[in-house]
Amino acid sequence: MSADVVARTTGWAADQVGDHVAAGEAARALVPAAMAVADLLRESFDRGGILYTCGNGGSAADAQHFTGEIIGHYKADRRPLGAVTLSTDPTTMTCIANDYSYDDVFSRQVEGLARPGDVVAVFTTSGNSANVVGALAAALDRGATTVLFGGGDGGACLAYADHVLLAPSSTTPRIQEVHTLLLHLISESIDRWAAGEEEYR
Repeated sequence: MSADVVARTTGWAADQVGDHVAAGEAARALVPAAMAVADLLRESFDRGGILYTCGNGGSAADAQHFTGEIIGHYKADRRPLGAVTLSTDPTTMTCIANDYSYDDVFSRQVEGLARPGDVVAVFTTSGNSANVVGALAAALDRGATTVLFGGGDGGACLAYADHVLLAPSSTTPRIQEVHTLLLHLISESIDRWAAGEEEYR
């Protein structure tokens, strides 16, 4: 093994792998909260509710990932369930950003779409993006239930979240990696339930 390869296995890259493992291990404490969100979603879907998701940048990708797992499926072959990501319609996004403000791109959609019994889940690493905070506030006004996939102390979003999943890190990559783990856990629980499996909690 060359000195260059050895350096890469003991330097910053190896440190990041170690940080990832540590964050994943600490995330064990979030399993009960994740299963509570899965319970919430099952109850919502049973009543015909819709899951709305949103985020910015990499968190927008996480939100879209979650929607894909829900309306498509994660592992099990089962019926489709209602889910929409609010960042995936560029016409609506740019219309609202242009005519109002980028801060309103999610809240205005929530105001127009969300109903009591629906769930609005946001993904954010800072918890302070105005458009994500606005989405949660609008959801509460509409009678929807809110879920925060966040990190650190949760930021301003924390005040508007009914259910909180805070990744045990203050580093953006580690937070996003834990978010992926959590959405996969929830998606598997939903799959098991929708496929009629008894062990889904």
